Amino acid sequence: MKKNTTNEILLERLVKAQKLTAETRAEVLAECERGQKNIFEVLSSRKIITEDELISFLCAEFGLTPIKLDAVTIQEETLRIIPATFAMKYFVLPVSVFENTLTVAMLNPLDIMLIDDIQAIADLRVRPVIAEPTTLKKAIERYYSSKETKVAIESIQPEETIEELIKIVQETKGSEETAEFTDLMKQAQETPVIKVANLLLIDGIKRKASDVFVEPWENMIRIRYRVDGLLEEGKAPPKLMSAALVSRFKVMSQLNIAERRIPQDGRFKIKVQDREVDVRVSIIPTSFGEKVCLRILDKKTQTQSLEHLGFSAEELKQIKEVSLKPNGMILVTGPTGSGKTTTLYSMLKYLDSPEKNITTVEDPVEYQVEGINQVNIREKIGLTFPISLRSILRQDPDIVLIGEVRDFETMDIAIKAALTGHLVLSTLHTNDTCSSIVRMINMGIEPYLIASSILMVTAQRLLRRLCPHCRISYTPDEVLLQRLRLTLKSRYMFYRPTGCSRCRNIGYAGRTVVTEILLLQAELKELIMKRVPGDEIKRQARKCGMTTLRESATGKVIAGETSVDEMLRVTTGDQDLEEDLVKR
Repeated sequence: MKKNTTNEILLERLVKAQKLTAETRAEVLAECERGQKNIFEVLSSRKIITEDELISFLCAEFGLTPIKLDAVTIQEETLRIIPATFAMKYFVLPVSVFENTLTVAMLNPLDIMLIDDIQAIADLRVRPVIAEPTTLKKAIERYYSSKETKVAIESIQPEETIEELIKIVQETKGSEETAEFTDLMKQAQETPVIKVANLLLIDGIKRKASDVFVEPWENMIRIRYRVDGLLEEGKAPPKLMSAALVSRFKVMSQLNIAERRIPQDGRFKIKVQDREVDVRVSIIPTSFGEKVCLRILDKKTQTQSLEHLGFSAEELKQIKEVSLKPNGMILVTGPTGSGKTTTLYSMLKYLDSPEKNITTVEDPVEYQVEGINQVNIREKIGLTFPISLRSILRQDPDIVLIGEVRDFETMDIAIKAALTGHLVLSTLHTNDTCSSIVRMINMGIEPYLIASSILMVTAQRLLRRLCPHCRISYTPDEVLLQRLRLTLKSRYMFYRPTGCSRCRNIGYAGRTVVTEILLLQAELKELIMKRVPGDEIKRQARKCGMTTLRESATGKVIAGETSVDEMLRVTTGDQDLEEDLVKR
């Protein structure tokens, strides 16, 4: 938008009215162009003219109409005409609609280009009025505070389906490749697009999905849901709806809908059945359009109790005993999606009390936990893990949670914090417990620091639970028992999935955790000091009583919680040292 022309006209009038000098005029104009700031903010910050004086001057000079927003009540139907992301970016607020005219409070009613854009979005004539900058900003924040998305979700009728809405959309003509900014914004506000976007989210929540993917292809859109770690395909809208659907999610996330060349990240909240659900949005450009990943963070499905995660009695006892230590470091390892963060949150829930000062540093903060201080990493502005950790340690914390250890500097600070009286919890991307020790040494951490600071390393995976309503039992044969290293003298009853309406004919419902716990005992510390390979550490750990991931998963099979196929799928990387496995 060409704001320079209106800026120059306004400043020239102010100079003629002797409200500012020609020298100050040049400085103000340069500051506006250099920092892409609004001229009213610059004039106010420099205290050249007060807000009241500026409003009076503009009204007298240009014949504008002032408005007192404190004395006005704006209807929700009016607010929906202009999206929150647009209103907050350009400081505009729809006030009322009369016949075919929309009254809009603006920071700069002289901006003709902005008025044209509002007319294109609203499909109404625009009557601009001027409001005090401070009052206008407060009003925009008050009226648009997450209200748009909550209202939109609640407006869906239960009998509506994606198939019915797709029929409406297919009647619309147009090409997404030639869509301009105002076209995209207008499409994003159309009822069928809003409802399809909301139905995709609701379908994901009903399936208890962790992610919803909207993937563009040459002639189609693919919708997929990640449920219990695996992807399921859903009903997809037509290809012509791709750009409008992506724009809708950008509007909800307050992202730039005109930017389609670079990745964007955002988040928003929706209200479903009287509860709020956080949605984290990631958008990346691909060959056939923009791909959207919606990470659903539903607190209702987020278990915060260690007892309900699926640990065995012995595993739970070990975790609780170690987490009660006053200082040291606990590491939870595993690949992405293995439940590491959930386990750490559950530990914090167990440890949280008014006597404990707990602080977390995460990238990003996924769940807001009451009573715990949470720091969100922002690398773009220099707020990295090392910088945050150094500041956190000056806040005298008792317990520190680090979302992920990615480099030597972060690990070095974390270990030193563990050695100086803090309990440090963190995650590491390794396949098992013993390789975590080797990974830390390869990072450059001295073995004596590892041996002195690490209390426990756990590796975990998530297994799908068998649906209790449709699972069927069978007696395993000898070949299978030998493969699982189970004694042939005992009688075992295994279960396999079948599928029913309660589990959507999948045979599984929910997940449970399997874990491998490495407690750093004296014998293991000696091996670490000698820099021995991970296999030797694992052999000694097995002698000290460590249960492997495969054994933990086998216990779930024997208990009837999961199937053999699921156990083999998740623990395929845990088949080394089979000669050392304890027969059960």
